[in-house]
Amino acid sequence: MDIKGKVHEVSEVMNVTETFRKRELVLEIAENPQYPEYVKFEAIQDRCSLMDPVKVGDDVEVFFNLKGRPWTDPKTGRKNYFNTLQIWRVNVLTGQGGMSAPAPQYAPPVDMSAAPGEDDDLPF
Repeated sequence: MDIKGKVHEVSEVMNVTETFRKRELVLEIAENPQYPEYVKFEAIQDRCSLMDPVKVGDDVEVFFNLKGRPWTDPKTGRKNYFNTLQIWRVNVLTGQGGMSAPAPQYAPPVDMSAAPGEDDDLPF
């Protein structure tokens, strides 16, 4: 899955245990600018470095996997469900942390309706 938005917050790397680390990214998604949504993503382990070039205010495109898991509270026996949006790629589109995407290089269009010149020696 992928989504575009403006970076609202980037966390530092959090060492959850000695062998597990994560980093969070909050995007402002403004499909309706009057009521923006704030969506939290996370990167784990070696993917934490994906957010190194990302800065608050950047426009980015985030590629992620939707993960979910159940958890049962041992005291009450009640089952809860948790969802996670795990990042696997981040493209900085514009902003502080990255360069704007370069304009594609191309040749200017040729005017095919122009009359051939006097020294046009093409056989067709």
